[in-house]
Formats: sequence, C-alpha cells, structure tokens
Amino acid sequence: MAESGVNPTAAALLGLLHEGPMTGGQLMAAAERRLAPYWSMTRSQVYRELPVLAERGFVRLGKPGPRMSQPYAITAAGKRTFSRWLAEDPGRDTIRNPIALRIAFGNLHSPSQLKNLQAAANEYHTDALARVREQVKNAKKDGDTYDASALEFAVAYHRAALSWLKSAAAG
Repeated sequence: MAESGVNPTAAALLGLLHEGPMTGGQLMAAAERRLAPYWSMTRSQVYRELPVLAERGFVRLGKPGPRMSQPYAITAAGKRTFSRWLAEDPGRDTIRNPIALRIAFGNLHSPSQLKNLQAAANEYHTDALARVREQVKNAKKDGDTYDASALEFAVAYHRAALSWLKSAAAG
C-alpha cells in the first residue's frame, strides 16, 4: 500500500465520488463509462472497497434509497487522501494480455485455434477502438481534455494491438 494508504481501486472510487454521491451500482456504471477503456474494476472490487473506505472515514453513507441502495459521498479526509494518492509515484505498469500469453504458446495450438484466436482478438480490438474513439470525440466536445487524454491511451493501445496481431499472424 502506498503512503496515501489506498490502493488504485479505492483511489479510483474516491476520484469518481468527486462528481457527487453515488451508490455502488452508480459507481460501477461511472467506472465503466469513464475508466474501462484503460482501467478495469469489477463489481466485487467496488463493493469490497466501499465499506473499507467508510470505515476509514474517507466516505460517508447517505440515506438508503430504493431497494436499499446505499449512496456514498466523499469526505474531506477522503479528498485529502485522494490528493495524496495523486501525488504518489504511480509505480510500474503491469501487462497481462491473455492473447499474447496464448500466442506465446502458439506452437502448441492447432492452426485453426490460432486463426480463431487472432480473428476474435482482431474483432475485439477493432470494435473497442471504434468505441473509444467515440468517447474521445465526446470528451473533447465536452471540453474534458484530461479525460480525452487518458482515453487517447486506450486508442493507442488498441491500434498497437491491431498492428501486433498482423505481425503475430505471420508467425
């Protein structure tokens, strides 16, 4: 754990709560909408972190809503913790690409398995690239240059993956 005392998932939740109080489901939707092109979070991670953040005084619980949904709001301590997290060294990237891992063992695949693997990956990255380009366009239209900049990382990633898949197909 870094000096701020929060992990990246908890920090992402605190960052999203700067937009206003949200339930766990709303936080998950906001994470999918804003962060998914370059940062993944699971529903279980969100629901595991929220009680910890509340216990530590970084968020406070609001009045339960429909179906007992519990809204969370960031506290002053949560804002200070998030600011400390922003100032920390982000550490090193961790690359975990399931397609690259499988292609590394390409000699153990049948030719049709490799072809299908690469075709599916190509389709995924082509579709994802189109979606994230649209998000960049919308972020720029909304004047959110920081969001657009982070999304440009996802554009470059999908372009690089598509380029790599072409060379990987050559064997």
